[in-house]
Amino acid sequence: MAIAAAKLLPAAAAVSKGRSLSSPCSVSYSTLYRLSSSSSSSSSSAALQLDSLKFVVSSKFRNPSSLRICSAASSSSMSIQAPPEITSAASFLERKESGILHFVKYQGLGNDFILVDNRDSHEPRITPEQAVKLCDRNFGIGADGVIFAMPGINGTDYTMRIFNSDGSEPEMCGNGIRCFARFIAELENLQGKQSFTIHTGAGLIVPEIQEDGQVRVDMGEPILKASDVPTKLQPNKGQSVVKSKLEVDGVSWNVTCVSMGNPHCVTFGTEVSKNLQVDELNLAEIGPKFEHHVMFPARTNTEFVQVFSPTHLKMRVWERGAGATLACGTGACSVVVAAVLEGHAGRSCTVDLPGGPLEIEWKEENNHIYMTGPAEVVFYGSVPL
Repeated sequence: MAIAAAKLLPAAAAVSKGRSLSSPCSVSYSTLYRLSSSSSSSSSSAALQLDSLKFVVSSKFRNPSSLRICSAASSSSMSIQAPPEITSAASFLERKESGILHFVKYQGLGNDFILVDNRDSHEPRITPEQAVKLCDRNFGIGADGVIFAMPGINGTDYTMRIFNSDGSEPEMCGNGIRCFARFIAELENLQGKQSFTIHTGAGLIVPEIQEDGQVRVDMGEPILKASDVPTKLQPNKGQSVVKSKLEVDGVSWNVTCVSMGNPHCVTFGTEVSKNLQVDELNLAEIGPKFEHHVMFPARTNTEFVQVFSPTHLKMRVWERGAGATLACGTGACSVVVAAVLEGHAGRSCTVDLPGGPLEIEWKEENNHIYMTGPAEVVFYGSVPL
């Protein structure tokens, strides 16, 4: 029985063809096969042809002895050679092949990203158009964005750039910066507590990997000046827009505008209904109307917030350029700032997002916001460009 040669493909390749690679076991590598009829009429046996190979490493897989192989079709007489041993992002990404993009997919509370080692160049390895295709969840890898780890600028350790799933380039991403920090630590084979200085479109950001693997990020100071957010809404508290009226599709919403290097519009409810029940929102319908509102010349991220207590908030987010996502780090930071300014909460809060909780603290002594949350490897992969 002959098995054809295979190349590494992203996990979504199998999904896009309607094939399931799920297994009750903890799978580190998976192979996908296609059974096809033999071209020889004299043989009634089916030839097993290797259709594609998906390469997966779970965040817990580091021991080669735990390697397991599962297949969609199997034969007792078949011998399968395991793919080359890969035990880290660095060893995998050292592979250099023309026309092939090697990547590691990470997620932070379900906000997922394709991480690319771009440390040898200040130019992204792929175009925004290619990023759109890679982020497609049906025909690509599937992600909220592509993040590039680049050389530092102006004395920083590294530079982070992002292409959203729609090809636009945001200034920063809170969940993305946590994934970025974990990615760098693995590329550099760093263990334990580590911190980095990262140049972003929103300025200097300093993430710190904790001993427990969580990442605490100094997100800097919030920007509240209306013209810098930016928003065309008239300031109503000094130079800031706090609990101001915004007409959206005939409904008057109370909004506070904050920038964390990228614009955010935070609302706790309408003039009529001040106690927002975020799970009842039709986010796909209302979100784009906020994002593209004439009052936001650079578009905006929008957070809809429910208050449980002065230390416990719940939010859903419509991200500029990505739509409804499971988490938004800069959004969670903006929510706490808005909650403090509107008198809903204190400066230290747990913010529940669809993907899980983030711990946010807005320190009064230095005006900096600190975000703490997880970032985990999903899988390693390669895709032809």
